Amino acid sequence: MSRVDELLAWIDEGFDRKAWHGPTLRGALRGVTAGDAAWRPGPGRHNIWEIAVHAAYWKYTVTARLTGAPRGRFPLKGSNWFVRPEPAAGRGTDLTVAWRHDLALLDDEHRRLREVVAALEPAGLDAPAPGSAYTRAYLVRGVASHDLYHAGQVQLLKRLAR
Repeated sequence: MSRVDELLAWIDEGFDRKAWHGPTLRGALRGVTAGDAAWRPGPGRHNIWEIAVHAAYWKYTVTARLTGAPRGRFPLKGSNWFVRPEPAAGRGTDLTVAWRHDLALLDDEHRRLREVVAALEPAGLDAPAPGSAYTRAYLVRGVASHDLYHAGQVQLLKRLAR
């Protein structure tokens, strides 16, 4: 297995492929309704929905760092954490449609990340990504670990909500 293939396995096992450790991020989100995703364990605490969008944002950010492309705009206004559901939701906004849209955003950002990782040159994996102190391999392993960290949070929030 090449190093690029290993990195692809890392991000796949953290996001949506079979893994020995239990649910991946996408697996943890499977079956979560918009209402479940919007449930907040306490004031000022993040919900499942915000975690999903946060993960999409960091996939977008790592993709940009790997390519050295100037950062465009993430499809949502802001950075890192996004209030979800949006404050206007519930006033004529279908929460289910909004939740599905944000899950599709997460899937799209993962697909883009995966395409960029698959195209990486093995010889450049240990070199810093453009404009970064971190190597490309380190960034990819980090985003895979990020998914797993948040998969655990999603699982915990699902149990707390019961």
